[in-house]
Amino acid sequence: MANIFPSRRIRRTPFFKGVEAAGVKGYTVYNHMLLATVFESLEYDCAHLKEHVQVWDVSCERQVSIKGPDALRLMKLISPRDMDRMADDQCYYVPTVDHNGGMLNDPVAVKLAADHYWLSLADGDLLQFVLGIAIAKGFDVDIEEPDVSPLAVQGPKADDLMARVFGDAVRDIRFFRYKRLAFQGVELVVARSGWSKQGGFEIYVEGADLGMPLWDALFAAGEDMHVRAGCPNTIERIESGLLSYGNDMTRGNTPYECGLGKFCNSPEDYIGKAVLAEQAANGPARQIRPLVIGGAIPPCLDAWPLFADGRQVGQVGSAIFSPEFGVNAAIGMVDRSHWVPGTVMEVETPAGMLPATVQERFWR
Repeated sequence: MANIFPSRRIRRTPFFKGVEAAGVKGYTVYNHMLLATVFESLEYDCAHLKEHVQVWDVSCERQVSIKGPDALRLMKLISPRDMDRMADDQCYYVPTVDHNGGMLNDPVAVKLAADHYWLSLADGDLLQFVLGIAIAKGFDVDIEEPDVSPLAVQGPKADDLMARVFGDAVRDIRFFRYKRLAFQGVELVVARSGWSKQGGFEIYVEGADLGMPLWDALFAAGEDMHVRAGCPNTIERIESGLLSYGNDMTRGNTPYECGLGKFCNSPEDYIGKAVLAEQAANGPARQIRPLVIGGAIPPCLDAWPLFADGRQVGQVGSAIFSPEFGVNAAIGMVDRSHWVPGTVMEVETPAGMLPATVQERFWR
């Protein structure tokens, strides 16, 4: 592909200088910001992530701040997740849907106070939707994109590295919980979360000034841990079944189709409830499944149709060769008629028709 032409519309991040100095080899654009995609190679980056520790610039996970007396009312309206169960120090995965139950985004909500939430976004302009609902309903809330840039620390050595910078209090943070911990006299939200199955944290850095000092501190503290700059890794996330909004699911899919039904537990009259209630009772007509594709596959740049019995029965959204497991691992949206493990279909790829077999589970 051609290079990305620089523009003010494609925003750099507070950690941009560090990412460039670390030898980044590729970027994508995510929420109008640069997101690194590879440093050494996808394979090397993946193997290193599984053994050591990496620092990821994920500033592209932009925040939508919802603050005011009606903040909770708005949160209950835009997501099928039961927000009343959310603890004060908790992060919640909150599928956000339209009137047809279609996924608009799958952000992580951070509860900062009873009347203040951040939505940490996947790729998509959710702020306009949230603002439009708030205006239409006359809710007493302020909606804005705050100057917050997440920095992730991921990998099996993440706890040790973070403890050197933030103290041993990080070790006590439970999964999808957070603490406010100080760096250079500034309290930052530090959550045990991140877009990998290797374990780690996300640091919500408020203000650009702390960006490079924190980046440099993590690298200085982790020199003997083989710390490297990294980024969400396509191989590891497909092995782990971590869904990518825009690739594996779109507005055309409901949470139940994406295997996210457990997050649809709200008793409130949220947007799209009628459609989701029907799927809760009867099940979806299609759903995400792990697949193994035979043969040699090219890069998966478009949805690949799945065929069986002379008709299309789904599509593959993501696929890549896994060196660890020795298979072409894939994530597909498969019709109910063909989603049983062991079912063999054909997938139409740029390299031709190849066999695709439904798996019992993802690899992690």
